[in-house]
Amino acid sequence: MKRYQEEEDKKGSITQLDILTMPGEDITHPIPDLTGYITEGQIVLSRELANKGIYPPINPLGSLSRLMNTEIGEGKTRGDHRGVADQLYGSYARALEAKSLSSIVGTEALSESDKQYLKFGDGFERRFLSQRYDERRDLEQTLGIGWDLLSEFPKEELTRIKPEYIDKYYKKRS
Repeated sequence: MKRYQEEEDKKGSITQLDILTMPGEDITHPIPDLTGYITEGQIVLSRELANKGIYPPINPLGSLSRLMNTEIGEGKTRGDHRGVADQLYGSYARALEAKSLSSIVGTEALSESDKQYLKFGDGFERRFLSQRYDERRDLEQTLGIGWDLLSEFPKEELTRIKPEYIDKYYKKRS
């Protein structure tokens, strides 16, 4: 109760999220599928992420935003925003593939590249996706975390980011 009393004087807004749950969590069903078109996007929550303690447990690969494509980049957010987002999504998808493969053959049998993506996936969930309720992270901080994570890969792996942004933001590994 005290937390809410302290926040009474702060200006802000309230966002309403309509929630739709389908039997078996089937987001390919026409109802949730079409809802994304009507609302210009959808946020998909993940039971697996919630069970890992990732909060909010948003599945970035299942979620979508049509507005994001027109509202990011040079002059709106930061020039590297689109490339970093694409690289993070692609790398996370590859991390989930490596995780799936490791559940079949074991982590020891993975290639060094797959092990690196597996490590990235864990860091992405813990450092990028997860935010404490009291965390106030802005876009610069969020992109910085993204670059920290992506800088664990050799530059050659960053195929979705323009070279000038890699030169500017890639963090040298020691």
